[in-house]
Amino acid sequence: MTTRGQRHVFDTMGTTVSLVFAGAAPEGALDAVETVFAALNQRFSLYRDDSEASAVARGDLAVADASPTFREAFELAERWRLDTDGAFTPHRPDGSIDLAGVIKAQAILEAGAALRQHGASAWCLNAGGDVLTSGRQADGRPWVVGIVDPTNRTALVSQFTCSATHPAVATSGVAERGEHIWRAGQVSSTASAEAAPSSPASPAWLPGSTESAGDLLVQVTVAAPDIMTADVLATAILAGGRRTLDVALTRWDVQVLACSASGEFLATEAFRAG
Repeated sequence: MTTRGQRHVFDTMGTTVSLVFAGAAPEGALDAVETVFAALNQRFSLYRDDSEASAVARGDLAVADASPTFREAFELAERWRLDTDGAFTPHRPDGSIDLAGVIKAQAILEAGAALRQHGASAWCLNAGGDVLTSGRQADGRPWVVGIVDPTNRTALVSQFTCSATHPAVATSGVAERGEHIWRAGQVSSTASAEAAPSSPASPAWLPGSTESAGDLLVQVTVAAPDIMTADVLATAILAGGRRTLDVALTRWDVQVLACSASGEFLATEAFRAG
């Protein structure tokens, strides 16, 4: 763990969390944030044999007999499965339950609440590329999140300027961790997968596009009004492909940048402008 000026960095949940304050960090705020992540990691980590999640995965504990906290997280993940027509799922291919898809976002959400309770109003919390912001930077400028190029991890392909309406940005991809997403072979949907042409979030191919938008996606970034929506939809769109992307744009107030395996980029207005 290191603290440099107004930046605090620590490791948890198999990733690195970075917290930047625009001003001085309120007393107790840093400990509160770490406590939030530690508590959820202790309960939900499948890398801990003593966690409740591991007990459920082994079959030692039924979901119905699990703690209220675990059941609420499972019910949340199930609602997202239904809302995304199965593109997002809390089940691994072998049928075991894995709630990682909602727990990191839940930790960020609760950490943000803890910061506000301690009087912090301007900060940027980054947990492994999933970002939640509040207020503005010390110089008055908005927080800006850079989007790394999936083919060149040292370069940025775009950026997103956070705002009061869209303070959360999440990215899901295969460049660093490989194919860890359970992709949907087909997404069962009872809703139309066609985005309305007049929608302000209607996607458009960036200049230079020559191939079909239905190509395999390798990285998806979503900006949303809350971190749970951003994180879940980034995973769902990566798993479900163009069909899920189109559905997401009709159902949620989001901005999306999707990168295909062929090197194409599908971007909504905010990312094209960025």
